[in-house]
Amino acid sequence: MPSLRTLPKARDRISFLYFEHCRIEQEGRAIAVFKEKSKFFVPCAAISTLLLGPGTSITHAAIKTLADNVCEVQWVGEDVMRFYAHGRSGANNARRLIHQATLWADSIQRLAVVRRMYLFRFDEPLDENLTLQQIRGHEGVRVRTLYQQWSQKTGVEWHGRDYKTDNWDAADPINRALSIANTCLYSVCQAALHSVGYSPALGFIHTGKPLSFVYDIADLYKGETTIPAAFEAVADSYFDLDRFVRHRCHRHFADVRLMHRIVKDIDQVLGFNTEEEEEPICFLWDDVLETVEGGKNWSDDEEAT
Repeated sequence: MPSLRTLPKARDRISFLYFEHCRIEQEGRAIAVFKEKSKFFVPCAAISTLLLGPGTSITHAAIKTLADNVCEVQWVGEDVMRFYAHGRSGANNARRLIHQATLWADSIQRLAVVRRMYLFRFDEPLDENLTLQQIRGHEGVRVRTLYQQWSQKTGVEWHGRDYKTDNWDAADPINRALSIANTCLYSVCQAALHSVGYSPALGFIHTGKPLSFVYDIADLYKGETTIPAAFEAVADSYFDLDRFVRHRCHRHFADVRLMHRIVKDIDQVLGFNTEEEEEPICFLWDDVLETVEGGKNWSDDEEAT
């Protein structure tokens, strides 16, 4: 596997690619995608997330090449509306995970992170004396206003966010488009979190789900990515909606430089010091000193003394 220092950072990669009903094989440091009579080449180090939909088969060699290039692989359902599994993380140490868990486990520090996450979404500073409940009220008004603005701008009727996961066809086109767009954003956010070692499960605003932190981070960007992408896609066509939504998401992710910003923004809201040495260092836990040097992975033919 190449050194992680030689691979492109998350900010320099394409956000995601989605394939279905195709075969994927390794070809050098890239993968080759065979679909009907066409063949596409995808450089593994150039993409952040590969989404594999129904009818996709992929070789062991292709998965290994993707893993070696720290490309997140996710197995998803039709229209990217189900998440089944994902590949390995590209982080080479646990510093960000430990920092995240420390903040998450301390109620005072967790509240400070939650406030920063909400304040991140507003163009103007909010009164520091506002309670968390009052900030959530302001956030609700902001989101409802965004929906109405994009409805007026695109001419797409808006009657509120209303959908049921067990009855997908019952939702109107704009609600289906928003769900598709949000799922694409969740995939990109999860890939970014995995690439630097954060846990998708340790959410600060959301809690109790395996992707709680993914939902936290995605909410920072919906107003400038998935909401406009969904309304524009529905304004273009009611047919083949999933394809239109994904294309719009690609464009908006690129326009706001999402991959360039996302890890930096996560570090900022969590107050992580990025200047720390990032070489993987293993310590031993100590109940008095917290950590002591000397950690080592012993092979089967060695003995720890």
